[in-house]
Amino acid sequence: MSAGDDFDPAAAVPSDAGIFGRNISPEQAAVVLVPVPFDGTASYRPGAADGPRAMLRASHQIDLFDLETGSPWEAGIAMLEESEVVRAACRTAREAAGRARQASEDGADAEQEVHQESVDEACRRVNDYVGNTVDEWLARGKLVGTLGGDHGSVFAAIAAHAGRYPGMGILHIDAHADLRPAYEGFTWSHASVMHNVLQRAADVSRIVQVGVRDFSEQEYRVIEGSGGRVRTHFWPDLGRERLRGTPFSEQAARVVADLPDDVYVSFDIDGLSPELCPHTGTPVPGGLSFDEAVHLIREVAESGRRIVGFDLVEVAPNPSGDAGDESDEWDANVGMRILYKLIGWALRSQSTVP
Repeated sequence: MSAGDDFDPAAAVPSDAGIFGRNISPEQAAVVLVPVPFDGTASYRPGAADGPRAMLRASHQIDLFDLETGSPWEAGIAMLEESEVVRAACRTAREAAGRARQASEDGADAEQEVHQESVDEACRRVNDYVGNTVDEWLARGKLVGTLGGDHGSVFAAIAAHAGRYPGMGILHIDAHADLRPAYEGFTWSHASVMHNVLQRAADVSRIVQVGVRDFSEQEYRVIEGSGGRVRTHFWPDLGRERLRGTPFSEQAARVVADLPDDVYVSFDIDGLSPELCPHTGTPVPGGLSFDEAVHLIREVAESGRRIVGFDLVEVAPNPSGDAGDESDEWDANVGMRILYKLIGWALRSQSTVP
């Protein structure tokens, strides 16, 4: 797709510009990004609800020529407006989650269950919006990416893609396994998203995890008992191999070999080393470098597999500022660069980059 407008990718970007500095409608774009400003189940540090907004700002500072993928922007990338339904659900869920935790400490079981149901109902509203929106744009032939928000907020995006691409696999980059059933009593918890995929998205053939280094024994048993539907390349194991001389390129090839032909990438920013995402909700020492993460995505595309969709979650701006503060956009800067690589390699995998 040619630019079709006067956009200059080398020019300074006005503050009111769209994603990556270009104003283009989703109907014109090959790539549609769905922001999900929701972190209502955050169990440690909130803030990811402001991730999409922060990444939009950060996108204005990125040079759009990429040495590996060329100029993905030329295909057309559009980001939808944030949904007030999702924002309202986030406020409701945050308040109800706080009350549920307090009731748990007080031993007020009945009250706790009432507030847990309020959280679940707010999450269901988010699921309805995300699932319908993603499926609508998939039906129009778009490459759809979802920007969280906490990890639980993108379940319906995964399910929508699975419905369109039955048999797809998920490349799950994360510090956590996210296989806890109803963590803290919240069905759609950020820590339960892959559990929900296993239970509710039968069209997903396999979840291949990398970066995982913080998980419960129960989650480990789920992986071991999954019959290969979950294949986890634990980060401590990979780290030990690298210390003994195994290159990451060899490890990445092994990870990708576990994936089917159609791949959905679910990228939790805390899969990266925490100096790259210091304000994410649940940072964990260790993790992928930026170059390792990009190499892994590139390996998927260069293997001949097709990246059919993706999400990027848990990017959180510095909590010392407000949602419009530009004082510290490091997390969003890193997240946006991962996003551009994801878009570029996804388009390459579908042979649609100009």
